Amino acid sequence: MHATRAILLAATCLVPVLLPPDASAQTRNPPRRGAPAATQASNGMVRAIQVQGNQRIEADTIRSYMLLQPGDAFDTDRQDRSLRTLFATGLFRDVQVTRQGDNLVVKVQENPIVNRVAFEGNSKLSDDTLRPELTLRPRAVYTPATAQADRQKLLELYARRGRFAARVEPKIIELDQNRVDIVFEITEGDAALISRINFVGNENFSDSRLKEIVSSREAAWYRPFSSSDTYEPERLNFDRELLRRYYQRQGYADVEVTGSTAELSPDRSGFFVTYTVKEGPRYTLGKVEITSALRNVTAERLQRVMTIRPGDVYDGDAIERMEQTLIDEGNLAGAPFVEIEPKITRNRDNNTIDLVFAATEGTRVYVDRIDVTGNTRTQDRVIRREMRLAEGDAFNAAAVRRSRQRIRDLGYFNDVQINQQPGPTPDRVTLNTNVSERATGEISIGGGYSTDAGALADLGLRERNILGTGIDARANTTIAQRRSQVDFSVTDPSFLDRNLSVGADVFYVVRDLTDYSGYEERRVGFSLRAGYEFNERLRQSWAYTLSRRNVFNVNDDASIYIKEQKGVTLLSQIGQTLTYDTRDSRLDPHEGYVLRLGTDLAGLGGDVSYVRTRLDGSYFIPFERLLGDPDYVLALSAGVAHMFNYGGKQERIIDRFFLGGENLRGFAVAGVGPRDTSSDDALGGRTMWTQSTEMRFPLPVPSELGLLGRAFVDVGSLSGGSTGANVVDDSAPRVGAGIGISWRSPFGLINVDLAQAVVKKSYDETQVFRFGFGTRF
Repeated sequence: MHATRAILLAATCLVPVLLPPDASAQTRNPPRRGAPAATQASNGMVRAIQVQGNQRIEADTIRSYMLLQPGDAFDTDRQDRSLRTLFATGLFRDVQVTRQGDNLVVKVQENPIVNRVAFEGNSKLSDDTLRPELTLRPRAVYTPATAQADRQKLLELYARRGRFAARVEPKIIELDQNRVDIVFEITEGDAALISRINFVGNENFSDSRLKEIVSSREAAWYRPFSSSDTYEPERLNFDRELLRRYYQRQGYADVEVTGSTAELSPDRSGFFVTYTVKEGPRYTLGKVEITSALRNVTAERLQRVMTIRPGDVYDGDAIERMEQTLIDEGNLAGAPFVEIEPKITRNRDNNTIDLVFAATEGTRVYVDRIDVTGNTRTQDRVIRREMRLAEGDAFNAAAVRRSRQRIRDLGYFNDVQINQQPGPTPDRVTLNTNVSERATGEISIGGGYSTDAGALADLGLRERNILGTGIDARANTTIAQRRSQVDFSVTDPSFLDRNLSVGADVFYVVRDLTDYSGYEERRVGFSLRAGYEFNERLRQSWAYTLSRRNVFNVNDDASIYIKEQKGVTLLSQIGQTLTYDTRDSRLDPHEGYVLRLGTDLAGLGGDVSYVRTRLDGSYFIPFERLLGDPDYVLALSAGVAHMFNYGGKQERIIDRFFLGGENLRGFAVAGVGPRDTSSDDALGGRTMWTQSTEMRFPLPVPSELGLLGRAFVDVGSLSGGSTGANVVDDSAPRVGAGIGISWRSPFGLINVDLAQAVVKKSYDETQVFRFGFGTRF
């Protein structure tokens, strides 16, 4: 025991002697941050920094990250911090910093460079959708931390698309020259759909009604092409705004949508979405007034366009629209800088709101410059001619909105944005119009069936923006059982950059009318067109038509009046149409009206002379406020037409009016009007009037199915045909009534009508079932 203690004591005394001098000193006096210079100097000075292992990164670059530099005293604390600094750059996989004599050796192993980033297993989201989420790019430095961060971003992207079961694993393929390929292996999993949508706090509107308002939908078998039943957190916030605006349109000015939550089912297959609503009372309007501080626009002038009245149900959207209408009226009255502030005062005792529109002079701002960007194909002038403002004009927000809408309506762009930017002085602004081009060429192949034309096939070729000039050209061919047509047309919507649309058509048409009037008709010719706008709502168009018509294949048992029509005639006609349109949409109107006055004059040469005049209109009344659904619309339409001959030339039956089918449901095409009872051939008439009342309503099925119901009553009369033996001509009104369904299917618009001829003559031809289908792809 005593011998062992002696040996250990001797070894302890010899250790300082055997260690190298530097190591011995380091052991005795470990460096401390902030130690005196004399103590640090005892460790020696750094003579040089040697860099080893670097391939791409310059040695001087690596040295620049070092906290120790040649001439500094060795300091282990600063050496460790230099090591951490090099790691923090993300450029290196491994770093070692050691001391060799008076030199500091930095040995690095560089992180590889990304050669390529690829995805495997993704089918629901394309590579182009995934790639923008990544930080890793070709020629970027690869680090495991970056790869994991990108993995998490992809998982979050899939979660936003409702795929919470998705798995993503980054795989590394090492290449030569310290390069790697990165492959993200993806298992997308099934989407977590919305199983149920609930509402809490709604007392005045049912759950089924509110489900139609929000954009989210419950999962159902009939939504194979929709993503509205996929849970997306961002959509819930949008739905809250939709609910709030809907309640405000119905008079609930104090409504609050206090929450929207989504709970994932235990099996992670679906979500239960709940919206919490605090409705508050329903308000009507009490006092509605306008005050004006404008120098040259009185409150009485603005009152002329006021459509909001005391007693109306409060409507937030209507107030916003009225605000813009008053601004427009002030601009038209000569006040370019109008600001309208609606002031609302709640009377909670009787649930009324007093509304005052205060018109004041706004800040004077002028348009300094209009820039157009993003149009890689469309010429600047095509865009600029749609602007309702020019350089030097007073800035007008309404004109900017109209300009944006008009450019969008061209159909040449995916998106149109007009941004206001400060000009060279405080009273000047620059309007930057940025557009995103889209393809304007179309090739269409279609097919369908209708009770008028029978089975049909359609082939079309169209370019709506030739060489970026805005000129529209198309060629179309239609082949049907009872109608075939080939036509070519070209239209310049702004001829010579003026408010003038000019176009031309060449056509060849064959119609089989043997089922109605016992003959076939062939037309070949051309027409020249021109049109212009008086303002945003009023427009007029003119057309000259020269056509060679041939009545042939007349049935042997056809009416003698039809047989007299056999042969070729030349039509030379000029016509005009004046249209005033206030509808909210030309394709699917819900409110507003349209009036059309048309006149045709034939006899400028040719074989026939006549004047035809038509006046028709439609008026659309929304019932959303009363029934709570925008699909409730009452459509009233009426028309009257008359034709008379002059010049003593023979009247042609093919120029007359025909009634039945589309313009008088319950009756067959050409089923009403003068008729030869001996052959049952329709002879057409010179005087026609029609009236239709149609109520459109939603069916008790999900709106995504695209089904819309209709109930209608059609009234009409046609008279003034040929006179003679066996000819009947009674101007008494005919009435048809029925119901119908319109389906905006994935394959096209399908219309089905069931109608009954309620008031008719014994010789009229009726049609109970009417079906029309058509599509393009």
